[in-house]
Amino acid sequence: MNYVLWPLFTSLALGLASLRAESIDLAKVPLKPVQVSVSHAVILGRNAVRVTKDPGITKVDEATFAWVGGTNFKDGIIEIDVLARLLADAPDWARGFIGIAFRINDASSRFESFYVRPTNGRADDQLRRNRSTQYFSYPDYKFDRLRKESPGQYEAYADMGLNEWITIKIVVQGAQAKMYLNGKDQPVLVVNDLKHGPDSTGAIGLWVDVGTEGYFSNLRVQPR
Repeated sequence: MNYVLWPLFTSLALGLASLRAESIDLAKVPLKPVQVSVSHAVILGRNAVRVTKDPGITKVDEATFAWVGGTNFKDGIIEIDVLARLLADAPDWARGFIGIAFRINDASSRFESFYVRPTNGRADDQLRRNRSTQYFSYPDYKFDRLRKESPGQYEAYADMGLNEWITIKIVVQGAQAKMYLNGKDQPVLVVNDLKHGPDSTGAIGLWVDVGTEGYFSNLRVQPR
């Protein structure tokens, strides 16, 4: 466990104004590392936040994200650009896991999440392609349980690759959430039964998993 103390908010109004403006400057808001390392970087000519999972956390689909200060999200739209690379010591089964956690409670002990597996998007193996995008709900509904109990329902295909910017948009209303990629009109994944129910609320997090060197930029939030 590597919970790092994060800077105190000097102005709550700053976070609220960012939400109303539908744009959150990741270079200016506090980021609380939860079992990850966080730094600022320039990647492919763009300012971004770099996030990597703490190597001591061996379980997958865990609370491993940078908590975005000032966010309190229930329903609406979250949109962000992400880019994934594989770390030099990434295991063979690493896929560049990167995405968004939302409705995170104060203890980081429950949240919803959508993420992508960029290496799967253009794999020659069709089964891997079918697992390019993923929903999970922490702590009880990780990908392996969902895959076993409801095959194909919480993951789907989408075109993407490593080392390229991918725009993720999550549209949430009650117990339903839809995931869109790269400005497409149709969602790549639809979930009609968010496991924490329609009334859950909480923070937004920049999520990564094992083997990923993740970059995040251009966060936009439109609450409803």
